[in-house]
Amino acid sequence: MILIRNVRLVDAQGERGPLDVLIGEGRILSLEGGEAKRIIDGTGLFLAPGFLDLHAHLREPGEEVKEELATGLLAAVRGGYTDVVSMPNTKPPVDTPEAVRALKEKAEALGLARLHPAAALTLGQEGKHLAPAGLLREAGAALLTDDGRTNEDAGVLALGLLQAAPLGLPVAVHAEDATLRRGGVMNDGKLADLLGLPGNPPEAEAARIARDLEVLRYALRRSGARPHLHVQHLSTQRGVELLREAKRAGLPVTAEATPHHLTLTEEALAGFDPLFKVAPPLRTKEDQEALLEGLLDGTLDAIATDHAPHTRAEKEMDLLRAPFGIPSLEVAFPLLYTELHLKRGFPLPRLVEVFTDGPRRVLGLEPLHLEVGAEASLVLLSPQERPVDPKAFASKARFSPWAGWVLGGWPVLTLVAGRVVHEALE
Repeated sequence: MILIRNVRLVDAQGERGPLDVLIGEGRILSLEGGEAKRIIDGTGLFLAPGFLDLHAHLREPGEEVKEELATGLLAAVRGGYTDVVSMPNTKPPVDTPEAVRALKEKAEALGLARLHPAAALTLGQEGKHLAPAGLLREAGAALLTDDGRTNEDAGVLALGLLQAAPLGLPVAVHAEDATLRRGGVMNDGKLADLLGLPGNPPEAEAARIARDLEVLRYALRRSGARPHLHVQHLSTQRGVELLREAKRAGLPVTAEATPHHLTLTEEALAGFDPLFKVAPPLRTKEDQEALLEGLLDGTLDAIATDHAPHTRAEKEMDLLRAPFGIPSLEVAFPLLYTELHLKRGFPLPRLVEVFTDGPRRVLGLEPLHLEVGAEASLVLLSPQERPVDPKAFASKARFSPWAGWVLGGWPVLTLVAGRVVHEALE
C-alpha cells in the first residue's frame, strides 16, 4: 500500500486537490487517505494518469545497437509513460504473429512500461501484399502501419483499412508524397535555398493527407465496419486544416503531433546540425502555431514522441547522410509542460489529456482518470526545474536537441498497475 499525501491531481477532467491518494491492489483505493506501509509527501507535486506513447522506435529486433526493449522501456517509465506503442520498421519488420508475441513476452518479463506492438500493414513493409491483420491482432498488435515508409499504393491502403476495420485496428500512416519529397532533408523554403540543402515541401504532407482522406472515404463507404485512419507526426498548417475539415465532416480519422514539431522550427538547422534532422522536417513558426491550435481545439488527438534513437556516430555524419530522428521519451512531458503550459498558458488538463486519454482513444482503450477504483497506472510529477542532461538518459541515444534546456514537470514516480517502475524522489 502506498499513500501519497497532500498531492494535487490533474487529468482530462481538470485539476483538484490537494488530496491524499491511497494506492493498493493495483488501484486507487481512496482519495481521502488511509493506512499504508509507505507514505510519500506529495506537497508541491501533482499526480496524473500514466502516459501512453503512440509512436516509439525501440529498434528491436535487429538494431539493438541503437536501442532495445530494456533501454527503451526504461526510458519510457522515466518519462512518465506506462504504455508504449513500438513501431514495426525493425530488421526484420514486425509482420508476423510470432514477432508480435515475442516482443510482448519480452516486454512483460522486463516489468517496465507495457508494450503495445504495432505490426506492419504490408509484408516486409514493402507496400504490396497485406500482412495477416487478424492473426496479428490475436497476437496482440495494437495498430497497423508501414511507418518508416510511405504508402504509395492507394489501393493497398484501401484494402488495409477494409481488412482492419472489423478488427478494430487503426491504420497509421506516414502521410508524405515521396515523389514530392524527393531527397529533401529540411523544410522546403527560403532557408533551405540559402543553405543549399534539398527541401521537403509542406505540400508533400498535405497532398498525401488529402489522398488518404479520400481513401478513407472509400473504405468507409465500402466497409460494414468503421475503418480508422491515424495520421502520424503532423507537421504543417495545411495538414491541420485538412484534418479539421475531415473531422467536421465526421470522418473516422485521428492525428498526432510530436514534441519536436511543437518546440523547434526550421531555423534550428541554420547551423547544419544533424541533431535537428527529422522526418517530416521541422517546419515554420506558422506551422508550429497551427499545430498548437489543433491541439487546443481537438483537431489533434495526441502527443506522440516519434522517439527515434540512433548511434552517436550516425548523428555526427553530415546533414545529407545522417539519419532522421530524435530521441525524446525521457523529456517529452517536461518539455511541453515548460514550453507550452508554463510559457504559453496551455491548459494543463488538456496537456495531460493529449498524453493520456487522447492516445488511449486512438487505440480504443478506456479513459484513465484519477478516481476511486481506477487502475493505478500513474505518474507523479515535480515542477522543480533542472537542465536536460542527455548523458544521464536511460536510452542508448544519449544526445538531444534540447540539451541544456531548463525544464520543469519531471516524473519522479511512475507506477504501472500500482507497481513502482521508476522512482526519483529526493
